[in-house]
Amino acid sequence: MMLYKSYLTKSSIIRAGKQRIQRCFSSTTTETSSTIIASRPIVELREYLLFPEHVTEFAKITEERADVRKGLLPLRLFGYPETGGVLNNATHAYYYPGGMDDREKLRNIAWQNPAWLEYVNEVKHCVFQQKSTIFVEAPLVYSSEEAEDHDNNGNNSSSSILGLKNEDNELILNDNSSDDNHDNIDDAAHAIMELRRYQLVLGYDSVPKFLELYGTGIPSKLTAIGTDPKTRLLTVMYTEVGSLNEVVEIWYHGNGVNGMERSRIAARNISAWRSTIAGIANLAISFTSTIHNLTPFSPIR
Repeated sequence: MMLYKSYLTKSSIIRAGKQRIQRCFSSTTTETSSTIIASRPIVELREYLLFPEHVTEFAKITEERADVRKGLLPLRLFGYPETGGVLNNATHAYYYPGGMDDREKLRNIAWQNPAWLEYVNEVKHCVFQQKSTIFVEAPLVYSSEEAEDHDNNGNNSSSSILGLKNEDNELILNDNSSDDNHDNIDDAAHAIMELRRYQLVLGYDSVPKFLELYGTGIPSKLTAIGTDPKTRLLTVMYTEVGSLNEVVEIWYHGNGVNGMERSRIAARNISAWRSTIAGIANLAISFTSTIHNLTPFSPIR
């Protein structure tokens, strides 16, 4: 077995991984509204606009009380934008496996908790505006999670979408055992999160068409030669409550902005991904990319 592994090349591993996830994505349905939202898993993205003069105070108190938040609510990530959009915007996401019913139950419990009420009273003067949007992760995320996502050495593969239901994503993201080229790792870089948001045209079929195109092309992007070894696609999700027909990708770049740029350049050289973007362009009204710095208490960081 070990003798066989020694003859595997990087290109053959990439080719095998691409074929595996193409089979996975091609079999996913693009139906987006057949399951009752009250019970299916959801992601809540909350965005709090802060008064500039109170940002430091809000961040300090929020970090000090992080254990209260994490003990009551299923926090997955927490960060602040660095560039690419509205600044002073505390951005945090929660994964509710039991859907809206689960969200209502847990939030009601939080509002009865004295420590949570004390925290809210301490920071409410810092917040100018609050926004909450409910998302559902795309079917291709679940298919990618269920697919065999380990390479021939038994390490976690970057050619899969992690999804937000996994509470152990931090361990996966910080595992360097699968890095093929350690020369491309920036030891001094700090990880960033990138939110890529597509606002699609009106219509019931806009999101399904987007996901079909995306599912066809994303395997080529994830396996593109030259992609930074610490770039991972965390999730792809679409709005269920809020500004409808919005699709959001969340990317993790462990090697910071330089790693993000390396991965972007690698993807631009892939004809299959370029074709995918050309098709998506016909569905999109706008597209934005925002870079966020993750907090020390963010489960994903």
